Amino acid sequence: TLLALLVYFARDLYDMLFRRPWVLFLLIVATVPAAVVGVLFEDLVATTLRSPLVISASLVIFGLYMLISEKRQSSRVFSEIRLMDAVMIGMAQAVALIPGVSRSGITISTGLLRGIRREDAARFSFLMSVPVIGGAILLEGLKVLKDPAMIDLKLTSVGFVSSAVSGFLTISFLLWFFRRFSLRSFVYYRIILAVIIFMIWLRF
Repeated sequence: TLLALLVYFARDLYDMLFRRPWVLFLLIVATVPAAVVGVLFEDLVATTLRSPLVISASLVIFGLYMLISEKRQSSRVFSEIRLMDAVMIGMAQAVALIPGVSRSGITISTGLLRGIRREDAARFSFLMSVPVIGGAILLEGLKVLKDPAMIDLKLTSVGFVSSAVSGFLTISFLLWFFRRFSLRSFVYYRIILAVIIFMIWLRF
């Protein structure tokens, strides 16, 4: 997935490194809240919050959040994203650590509520995931270095290629989708899924 992001947004990343370092700074700012919350509440997120009830509630609550965000008149473009936008979107990404909260959904919705166009909020959201995924890969890489036997090279290679291709296609499709359609279809999907999970939880 990281490779897909790097390839798809190669021009954006180049511009950030050599022409618009301010945007890179905004991405770093937006990454900090999730990193801090992830470190402080890792055990809570991995255990207590993974209950079906929490997931069902998150699906509904943040589905409604997405629906509300669509009612906001959003006209600001990517180049108009400011520091406070990055802070708010970053805080939204931290909330996405709760199971059932879509990282892309909540960050794009927060961007909409800040007055940023859907496609530009989506673009910023995807770019935000570069340091997040990169950090996760770095941590996993350190584990592998400690115990190289834990990795299956052939299986990892297949997974690497397939995730890169599927990731690239997914990014392309979603950005195309967000340019033309609202988040409402995702809201309906989330509510239906929440009901299914809740019913299964009640049954067992």
